[in-house]
Amino acid sequence: MQVTESNQSPVAIVTGAGVGIGLAIAMELAKSGTKVLLNDLAEDLTEQGASKVNAAYPGACLGLAGDASDPSFIEQMVATAVDEFGQLNAAIANAGITIYGEFLHYRPEDFQKVLQLNLGGSFFLAQAASKQMIKQGRGGSILFMSSVTGHQAHKNLVPYGMTKAGLEMLAKGLVVEVSEYGINVNAVAPGATVTERTLEQEDFVGIWSSITPMGRPASPEDIAHAVAFLVSEKARHITGQSLVIDGGWTSVSPSPYA
Repeated sequence: MQVTESNQSPVAIVTGAGVGIGLAIAMELAKSGTKVLLNDLAEDLTEQGASKVNAAYPGACLGLAGDASDPSFIEQMVATAVDEFGQLNAAIANAGITIYGEFLHYRPEDFQKVLQLNLGGSFFLAQAASKQMIKQGRGGSILFMSSVTGHQAHKNLVPYGMTKAGLEMLAKGLVVEVSEYGINVNAVAPGATVTERTLEQEDFVGIWSSITPMGRPASPEDIAHAVAFLVSEKARHITGQSLVIDGGWTSVSPSPYA
């Protein structure tokens, strides 16, 4: 985590963190002594996620439910983090939406939803967080959640993959915008990961275990460990990069649809 005022814990915002990868990231950051503002769209998921973090690390987490694609709510998240914890040192734009659909029949309203959250929410969280970090004058970290679908084409996921590839370009683009303020910006691109959502798919673990060189899909903790590193002091000179975390799948790319 970035440099902070003496005797003050670092502070991070993690969106889309009620369950899955986002919750694992919040847990990993809290474990390192970071105060976390945990966001999810649903009130119940937000409360449950924050309660789990606080059960493991008392007082480490504050939940704030709301739409992470809404610029006005994003401003509220940043203000709340600063009001409650005194500063903001990292912002992890984990919130995202997947709407499957065939390219030839994809609905305009679904396309807009995917772009608004995956790209728009990430962009404006980075913007609001950067402004706060610049105001503080001590640098900070921005982290985007990309995907292997931004590297390899997946059936019925053209708009989603497009947004994930765009996030990696956003990380590169912000290097020329915020590096002078000591802010580093990176992305991680998870491959198949075992979460509540993916376990709804038929034989998800079996299929991806059979086609992943490391013999299993990722766990949320696999992703969280990488994120925690990239927003830590140990990664201060790493910026504009995208780290694929997929057990080697994109090196060989066997289809899960065979």
